[in-house]
Amino acid sequence: MIAAADSLALYDVAASGWTRRHAAHLLWRAQHGATDAEITRAHEEGLTATLDRLLNPQPEASEFAAADATLAQLAADSGDIGDLKAWWAHRIVRTANPLVEKMTLFWHNHFATSNTKVDSVPRMTAQNVTLRTHAVGSFRDLLGAMARDVAMLVWLDGNANRRRQPNENFARELLELFALGVGNYTERDIQEAARAFTGWHVRQEKFWFNARQHDDGAKQVFGASGNFDGGEIIDLCLAQPSCARFLASKLLRQFVMPSPPQEAVDVLAANLREHDYHLAPALRTLFCSELFFSAAAERSIIKSPADLVLGTLRTLEARANLRPAVQLMAELGQNPFEPPTVKGWEGGRLWINSASMLKRANFATDLAFSDSYGTIADPAELAASRNWRRIDEMLQHYVELLWSADAGESLPLLERAMSETRGTLSQRLRGVVHLILAAPRYQLM
Repeated sequence: MIAAADSLALYDVAASGWTRRHAAHLLWRAQHGATDAEITRAHEEGLTATLDRLLNPQPEASEFAAADATLAQLAADSGDIGDLKAWWAHRIVRTANPLVEKMTLFWHNHFATSNTKVDSVPRMTAQNVTLRTHAVGSFRDLLGAMARDVAMLVWLDGNANRRRQPNENFARELLELFALGVGNYTERDIQEAARAFTGWHVRQEKFWFNARQHDDGAKQVFGASGNFDGGEIIDLCLAQPSCARFLASKLLRQFVMPSPPQEAVDVLAANLREHDYHLAPALRTLFCSELFFSAAAERSIIKSPADLVLGTLRTLEARANLRPAVQLMAELGQNPFEPPTVKGWEGGRLWINSASMLKRANFATDLAFSDSYGTIADPAELAASRNWRRIDEMLQHYVELLWSADAGESLPLLERAMSETRGTLSQRLRGVVHLILAAPRYQLM
């Protein structure tokens, strides 16, 4: 066990090793799925070089860029939120910057905004681009940008926040959900902060500071007094010790384990404050930590619908059917651009119930044997291209790829399953892929 006080101590690669299993663990947490080639590259390059690449945007392939532009234009022309969801799904499955997309989804959940009220593909697109722009950049800049985001202002009734009758919606969510967390502010803080955001309106689809509706009187927030405006309230939030702890806790729960030790929260919070809320140093500390590679962290997180559906499509390099895939995510409880409440998706154990487990099992069946959600590479053709002659070589490939583990005790069971299955080599191998995808351990990462 890792001592709690050393929970974010630097992982000693030389002493503890750097295997394909370590590389796969890092990639499955830092992105949605990981191909065999991506795992091989991370294993060969090492932890530091892999993180350098993940944290610094890479040029996208021309094929990806062309498809991305086409799908974005389709969504803009159609005004159909389903087309926008397909555009984002394509980015997640095919991007050369998977950590940026994973963080974009993380921030979408953090600043949960739903098109059910916003009702505008352009507004939701612009917000998504803002989240991506700051995804691994500065939380300070992101918080300021989201306070001026048109979709957010519509979602939380910004135009109703007027000098004579302040609307508290944005101020309340800023303190409770975006910056501080429950218990770290008073109702008076919310009321006074709402006054500071009066006049932060939307006009002609742009942020508009409506000076006539702004309350420029003295306010008292967190014990400080002044003629604060919204930007100064954001600065006051970021200055509260609870802000860095709140964000650190969310990052650790997202990437490391559901219940991180308090010592780890404190260390990561100190890192965020030291670097003025720049996220790359904090993410590097998190992904390079003993805690991240500990036995307690391994397979401690239940795959979200995005991890399961889009991550599997990426891992198996499937030709994805984007709209059905996103629809399945919605049925499993994660509907992008339409989170259920201002609190977003709580996730964790709530991803799993009797209905969702059946749908997860059916997804495994469909992906192995059909093409509703995507077409995977034919297993027999893959075996031939790799010059695999023995069945155990083929089985080991899929176990390592999908379970991040040596076949070990599972190998005889999988070999037996193949021997008892009739059909071509491709059909029998698809049966093994199905068994691996449907196993309870595949629901964890």
